Amino acid sequence: METVIGSYKDIEFAAQLLQAGEVVAFPTETVYGLGGSAYSEVAIKKIFTAKGRPQDNPLIVHIANIRDLEQVAIDIPKIAYLLLDKFAPGPLTLVLKKHSNIPYQVTAGGESVAVRIPAHEMALELIRQANIPICAPSANTSSRVSPTLASHVYEDLQGKIPLILDGGSCDIGVESTVLDLTRAQPAILRPGAVTASMLAPFLNVSMAAPPDETAKSPGTKYRHYASLAKVELASTPKEALEKLKAWDKDKAIILGSKDFIDSCKKGISLGATSAEIGRNLFATLRKVEKQFDYIIIERFPETEENIALLNRITKAIN
Repeated sequence: METVIGSYKDIEFAAQLLQAGEVVAFPTETVYGLGGSAYSEVAIKKIFTAKGRPQDNPLIVHIANIRDLEQVAIDIPKIAYLLLDKFAPGPLTLVLKKHSNIPYQVTAGGESVAVRIPAHEMALELIRQANIPICAPSANTSSRVSPTLASHVYEDLQGKIPLILDGGSCDIGVESTVLDLTRAQPAILRPGAVTASMLAPFLNVSMAAPPDETAKSPGTKYRHYASLAKVELASTPKEALEKLKAWDKDKAIILGSKDFIDSCKKGISLGATSAEIGRNLFATLRKVEKQFDYIIIERFPETEENIALLNRITKAIN
């Protein structure tokens, strides 16, 4: 199969592919997604096959507006609408009771479905023109570093999918926050750019433990974000330099915040703020793993704004 990289002018063609049961990679504000019709078992199977994704790892359903929520979920609580009014379009995924429209292949056999409205105009226009909810995990080989550029998708899925829509670099670079509203005490299943403090004016939330059996959200059950290089963490610049010294200097690299790298006097800065670091993390990992066998990453302070970063990095090395 030839894989074509398209642009905004190809959205109509991409929508036609989705309507025909094909899959298409497209950008969101978080990472690139590999989308198929949430109603098509054929398309859903193609997503799992292209990625090499375990069947018990659920998919997130993407919709274009709040009105479409009732097509994919039932018994929707009022808090869901309040949260979407505040945070959608944006990097917040809600876990709700599944509508019978949604095949169990989307939800890993569970009775809940994860739904969000992406904040990327190309993604929204694609969903509007396809006129169907689109289920989409990240557009990469399963367990690999998530894609934040169309070229990352091409690296992993060339020859496996027909079309990649190129919408440039993803603004956030880390997957969405997933909030489970199906339990008595709402819980964050996966941390992202929408933090517990941001949700606090609306509801109290906890951080859920990883699932033992049926997962309600992607990113909770399996190893993810894995680099081809060996990855270790360092809490201080001194520790990072000691780890670097232990390896062949030409085969190892340090990644961290600007201040961390300035102290090391070597390495690659991911940015000065948590937002910048999140935006650059996956793209930098994909770049340096081609040049180095060992990657030393700063163990970022355990602040709320860094929770999503620490979650992704920890999963990459476990």
